[in-house]
Amino acid sequence: MTLANKLTLFRLALVPVFMVMLTFPNLWARILALFIFIGASLTDLYDGKLARRTGTVTRIGTFLDPLADKILIAAALISFVALHELRIPAWLVILIIGREFLITGLRSLAAARGIVMASESAGKWKTGIQIAAIIIILLILITNIVFERWSSLFWQWPHPLLHALTIFLTEAPWMLVSLAMLITVISGALYIRKYRRMLREELAMQKSPAGK
Repeated sequence: MTLANKLTLFRLALVPVFMVMLTFPNLWARILALFIFIGASLTDLYDGKLARRTGTVTRIGTFLDPLADKILIAAALISFVALHELRIPAWLVILIIGREFLITGLRSLAAARGIVMASESAGKWKTGIQIAAIIIILLILITNIVFERWSSLFWQWPHPLLHALTIFLTEAPWMLVSLAMLITVISGALYIRKYRRMLREELAMQKSPAGK
């Protein structure tokens, strides 16, 4: 097994550990969850580059790398919905994950026809915004613990600043996920628009007697 594939599998192995850490309303557990997510995200930057640089690109790596990214991000977002302090609506996360399933299916369809769907800049922006949003929300979770357990640290803050912090901690999580959802849906729509001819041809084949 190549080193790049080992990094990808390591990223997958970190997902359940990350989710378990988020179940504990504990400062150190949440800090560890933050570092796990950042570490897993960093492996995503290096495994693909490492495979291309060393000439060890494999089919299993090409399949697992994007899958590991989607599983990591989906695990984080689903865990956030379960944390009531964040007040993130489940439907936002469903739209994000639904888009990922849709584009994964589109890639499979394209691969069956011998078409390679290259990564688009919108897709890269989508992933970057998703990761940034998750990291900020993890920092908010850590701040919530500090704010609750050591509230006296904030008593000397000016009231407007304290009020602004309270609003940010309350409203920022769902706003960040809403932004990620919007970019995710737009990038998915751009993929579908680009490959709409292939979809029309496939649907036409299914409707014709020969396609049944």
